[in-house]
Amino acid sequence: MRTRTRVATSLAAAGVVALAGCGTDVDDITVGAGKGWPAAHHDGRNGGASPVTGAETMTLSWSRPVGGPIAQPLTIGAEGQLFVTTSTGNCAIFSYQMRTGRKRFCNPLGPSTIEAPTVVDGVSNVYVGDDGAVNSFNYLGQPRWRTPVAGVPVAIQFTGDGNVLTVTQSGQVDVLSRQTGAREVSTLQLLGEPDFLEFPDLTRPASDDGLDDCRTGGPRCAVANTTAVDPETGRFFVTVWEPGKAVASLRAMRYAEGTLTQEWSADMLAEGSATSPALSADGSTVYIGDNDDRLIAVNAEDGSTRWTYDLGWTPRGGIALVDDLILPAGDEGYLMALRDQGERAEPAWERKDLALRGTPAPTAGGVGYTVSAIGGGLNLITFDTATGNTIDSDPLPDATGTTTGTSIGPDGEVVVATRLGEIFAFTPGD
Repeated sequence: MRTRTRVATSLAAAGVVALAGCGTDVDDITVGAGKGWPAAHHDGRNGGASPVTGAETMTLSWSRPVGGPIAQPLTIGAEGQLFVTTSTGNCAIFSYQMRTGRKRFCNPLGPSTIEAPTVVDGVSNVYVGDDGAVNSFNYLGQPRWRTPVAGVPVAIQFTGDGNVLTVTQSGQVDVLSRQTGAREVSTLQLLGEPDFLEFPDLTRPASDDGLDDCRTGGPRCAVANTTAVDPETGRFFVTVWEPGKAVASLRAMRYAEGTLTQEWSADMLAEGSATSPALSADGSTVYIGDNDDRLIAVNAEDGSTRWTYDLGWTPRGGIALVDDLILPAGDEGYLMALRDQGERAEPAWERKDLALRGTPAPTAGGVGYTVSAIGGGLNLITFDTATGNTIDSDPLPDATGTTTGTSIGPDGEVVVATRLGEIFAFTPGD
């Protein structure tokens, strides 16, 4: 018995080492918004806006297919390295150089990696989920660590203390060390822990169970969107659709003092969540969209609704926040901006002639970018965020369908990817 115990203990220790890989306990890697596009919606708050001053004229620098479809926005490291997930059979995560579009690496992962967003730290280590795990690679694509989880991480962000926060579509929440992948706190299940006494034959569902419903916030996907994090308070906001409930909820959780706790839950998302939550710069308001065509402003302290606004179309993806403007996205809608007036929202401007085929991305200096359907193709639209007026329009040659997001690089580059699987990179022109 003693020998068997020693063997089990040794194997467990070896497993921890294998997961930790070459990580160290020395934390000298910066995280945060930076001047790249390190998260799906730029930063932990899902603000969708870049601190870089945008250029009024853009020029197509390069384009290339990745060999498979794309479902998540591209992320960009502080030095311009691009990261994107896909499903090609051979590779699931690709990295490219900004200047040339040359491939830096591609790595095989599980088939559900295409549904997993990436986050990038200050030295271009990338963190990404796949079927049943969270992974980290360095800027050359070399594995750093891999930590098992239940499901596919559809939300991944950095916490205020520089750890990795992940939530799977089945509702498992983990906080992992950025250096080693080790769990910093006990795992939390947003749908509650399974009761094996009441259900002794209960089996673990497949990692991709319900994942198809995540694209539209459907009922079989418990968590469908990227989490918004307040780095100052440790509070984070996640959408949850519990089985059997008529509507999905927005929940406020908190990671602090070595624990994960729930602060409040508000059932408000009719027909499911349609967008990721976006947190205002002062941390007081959460903006969220549902599948009943509404944009909702929520008090971050207690979950009470401040106002609802009927868009007339279903928002999707991210919500961009710049100054006092709110720019929703959604392929059924058009470019527009709302202004939060406290107890209500009012249109600031509308461009019903510009049908959205991507997410608006404002920058410093009052310039924004988005992809719109022009004629039978797609164009990158450069617009004035204060008025909505078009400043510039550049075609995406032979592109069709829609794009997954609009990402802005550290030197003002604009990169978009079509869902069919082609990347287009634009650089500031003369």
